[in-house]
Amino acid sequence: MRLLQDSDRIHLVDRKERHYALTLKKGKVFQYSGETIEHDALIGIEDGVRVTFSRGTQMTVLLPTLAEYVLKMPRGAQVIYPKDLAIILIWADIFPGARVVEAGAGSGALTMTLLRAVGEKGRVFSYEIREDFARCAQTNVNQFLGEMDTWELCQQDITEGISQGGVDRLILDLPEPWHVVSPALEALRSGGIFLSYLPTVPQVDRLVTQLRASQEFGLIRTQETLLRSWNVDGRSVRPDHRMVAHTGFITTARRIQSPHRSP
Repeated sequence: MRLLQDSDRIHLVDRKERHYALTLKKGKVFQYSGETIEHDALIGIEDGVRVTFSRGTQMTVLLPTLAEYVLKMPRGAQVIYPKDLAIILIWADIFPGARVVEAGAGSGALTMTLLRAVGEKGRVFSYEIREDFARCAQTNVNQFLGEMDTWELCQQDITEGISQGGVDRLILDLPEPWHVVSPALEALRSGGIFLSYLPTVPQVDRLVTQLRASQEFGLIRTQETLLRSWNVDGRSVRPDHRMVAHTGFITTARRIQSPHRSP
């Protein structure tokens, strides 16, 4: 049983499944459309309980999933959508115990996803050049996951070099990832995976050209993911009128060593 605690980040979900995020704090009051509910009435109850506001409106109180938290958390930079975070985990093959470098940290959505995937024996190194984004990422990670001793936040430009060596995976959410191809050759282990998330075709084209020119990356692949939900209500079974279509292109490549030559 998980009871809600002071300082927990929770979501109140109405009958239309709209989410309202708040951080619990003793003595505070949450207001919604002229109605109120005291935080003290929520602290100590079980996750998943339906609660009643001052005028009778009912909502369900939930500890958000990672996907729900990402969509409602405070943002500095634009976040990667959950549908792409899921694909990144698979195509980058993020595994328990992996050593992963990411850049930039932005608001921390990708960071949290990677930290949960590498587990207690893994390590995530996040590069972020902007101080305000770094602070935002730090706050969001701490709020959702707590203090993480498997995470190191580096406020520096990854294009100037990667301090870590023997890295299993390199994940980039940068506008010009082709500048990281050369540093990646020094940081990634043989067989390691390079993954970049980009919004436009010209960016993808330039990155793939640079990866091929290095002659030390192979299995280069670019894809996008389109997600469409369905409405299922009695005899009304149809696709939703709106969908999360193009958000970004995911390009992956494997670090390949040159053939060994005998002396």
